[in-house]
Amino acid sequence: MPIRRKAEEAGVFTPSEVALLGRVFDRLKIEGQSEQRREALASRIIANFSAGITDEDDLVLASKLPLGR
Repeated sequence: MPIRRKAEEAGVFTPSEVALLGRVFDRLKIEGQSEQRREALASRIIANFSAGITDEDDLVLASKLPLGR
């Protein structure tokens, strides 16, 4: 799963943080989405979480937008 791999690459997350990131990823991924798009989505989620967005619903909303928006 791209989110787990990205989380491991990004640094140390607690099991509950990884679970949160996984839930957000599952809510946003689209069936049939390319691996490249899923990797980009995982990166956005982790970047937003690392920027301090830790509420699940807020993280979903923020991660729908491209980074820097």
